[in-house]
Parts: sequence; C-alpha cells; structure tokens
Amino acid sequence: MHDLQLALTSGIGPILARRLITALGSAERVCSASIHELQIAEGIGSTRARAISQSLKEAAEAAPRELERAQQAGIEIITLDDDRYPPLLRTIPDPPLVLYLLGNIEPRDLHALAIVGSRRCSYYGREQAERFAALLAGAGLTVVSGGARGIDSSAHRGALSHPQGRTIAVLGCGVDVVYPPENTALFKLIASRGAVLSEYPLGTPPLQENFPRRNRIVSGMSRGVLVVEADERSGALITARQCIDDHNRPVFALPGRVDNALSAGPHELIRQGAVLTRGLEDILGELGPLPAELEAVLPPLEAAEPTEPPANPPPAVSVSPAGRQILSQLDGQTTSVDQLIEQTGLSAQQILQELTYLTLKGLVRRVDGQSYARTRH
Repeated sequence: MHDLQLALTSGIGPILARRLITALGSAERVCSASIHELQIAEGIGSTRARAISQSLKEAAEAAPRELERAQQAGIEIITLDDDRYPPLLRTIPDPPLVLYLLGNIEPRDLHALAIVGSRRCSYYGREQAERFAALLAGAGLTVVSGGARGIDSSAHRGALSHPQGRTIAVLGCGVDVVYPPENTALFKLIASRGAVLSEYPLGTPPLQENFPRRNRIVSGMSRGVLVVEADERSGALITARQCIDDHNRPVFALPGRVDNALSAGPHELIRQGAVLTRGLEDILGELGPLPAELEAVLPPLEAAEPTEPPANPPPAVSVSPAGRQILSQLDGQTTSVDQLIEQTGLSAQQILQELTYLTLKGLVRRVDGQSYARTRH
C-alpha cells in the first residue's frame, strides 16, 4: 500500500522516490516522514517538502480507494517488491513504483523483444511488423509494444498469430482506458495471451506527455528494440535511444525505401550503429546476455522453440479454404499474384490477404515484390 501511496503522490517520480527510500530506509518511512525528514533527499527544499508532505496525506486517502477500484475491475497492482514484477524492468534507472496489470507476467517474458514504429505506417511497415512479431513468437520470445495504432498494433497481432505467441502492451494511459478505441477487442485478446499494463493510475487519459515516459517501460522490459518505420521525430526513436543510452541493450532497425520519410529513423539508427535487420537470425545473433543474476531463471534462448516456422506443416487445421486453394498452386518456384488470380479465380484483395496470413504462418515466403513461393522442406 505504501508503494501505491508514493506512486499517487504528486511531485514524486520514480527517481526521487528511490532517493527518498534510500535516505529514509523504506517506503513506509517516506509516507510518514515529516517535512524536515523529506528534506534529507537531495534537491528537496522546504517549499517542495511542504508540497510533497501535503500530497502524501492526500495520497494516503486515495490509495485504498484506488486499490478497491482495481480489484472490482479485475486489475492487479504489483510493486517493485512483488515476485511478478518484470525483472529486467527492475534494473533500469527509473523503474515504475507500481504497475497496473491486466493478464499476467510469466518467467519466459525475460526473453522479450520490443517492436516499435510509426502510428502512420505504410503497408510494408505493417506487414513487416506482423512478420517479425510472428517469427519472434515462434522463437519463444515475448513481443512488447505500446498498443498504439500502426506498427504497435501490427506487432501485437503478429505475435498473437502464433499459437503459443505472447505479447505485452504498455499503455500511456490507465489500463481501464482503451486507447485507441478501436483496439478494444485486441487488448482483451492480449490480456488473455499476455498482459496489458501501465504505470498510470486508473482513469488516466492518453495525454501526449505520457507516451515518452511510457517508452522507457517498453524498452526496460525488453532485451532489445526493433524499429520498423519511424520518421525523424517519432517517439519510436526515443525508445531506441533509451534502449541504447539508459538500458545498454541492442537496437535493431529494419531498412526501407530511401524515398520514404518513414525510413529516415531506421536508416539514421543504422548509421549510428543499430543492427541492420533483414531476418530473425539478425536479431537472435545479436541479443546480449541476460544480467548475471537472471541467467539461472531461464534456460538459454537457444533451448526455446525453433527459431523458424516449420517448413510446410499440414495446413488443414488453421488455413482457410481459399488459403488451401492458393497453397495448391504454389511450389518451390516463384509464382506471381497475377498468376494466382488466374489459376484460382480469387480476387486480388483475397489473394493478398491470404498470402499475408500464409506468410506469417511460415507456409509461404515472399520472393520479391508480388511474387511468392511455397516454403521448402
């Protein structure tokens, strides 16, 4: 309860809270501190100490109500001392005091990778975010992203397309606030197959200033960050820089068309040393080791599921009739979309939708442009 009280106190962020706890010995001591005792922390003068003292009293009354609201909504509140608190996130300089959680955090989420990018992404960006998320899920990694429109939502969907895929959405608002509103069904699915979480109190609206702060959690929970599409002012670049500068973890960048403004961010990251990423092997080969104290928690990543989708698995269980019709026309040779339209009688839109799904399932590979081939044994 004292961690929640601190989290609800105006004027105390994660870094100052840590300084106060270190100085006074515990969150409980901070919550009952006098104005004079609060000034023991560096940077707190008498005026600020009085304001914090008053806010602590208000938060003491608000915390039980917040906890009751969360319980009624089926939302858990976990603290830094909770065993379920993400271990990698605990190691960053400014971990959240509390996390509001829908769903669950599992030990295997230590093997997590973030996928971030622009809200206004291209078709190519959405396709690649889904593709990489599905491949990562197949390799046993949890996909972390921010639940926003565009690349974020595509990454979550891609991870969920794998039968055992897990994904975590980190929101820039309260977990009881659905933003964007069209993701209502997606967030419910994420909570059932992973977690939706936030550090913000219940009812917090999606204010613009919340999202840069949210990004440190996306990076902090992950062993690395993949940037798919981002212009030079994108928040995805904030996440990437935090990953490099603050969390000392690798950044991966997907190259794009040189005449596309959304390629500017990834290309600049590559110039600065990010890993140019063309396939899953580029990511798995560059992931750094877990912190020493966490190595014993999980087996090495190499012991997880195979890193590539199985070649030509039987499609009957999960592939639609149209998908099976397309598969019957494909072999190891390249076949164009126009040829598939002619051979199957399906519309171009239906062909493209099915090919995207089949590609994510590992049954089909795109050779170039609008040409595809059956995945080889």
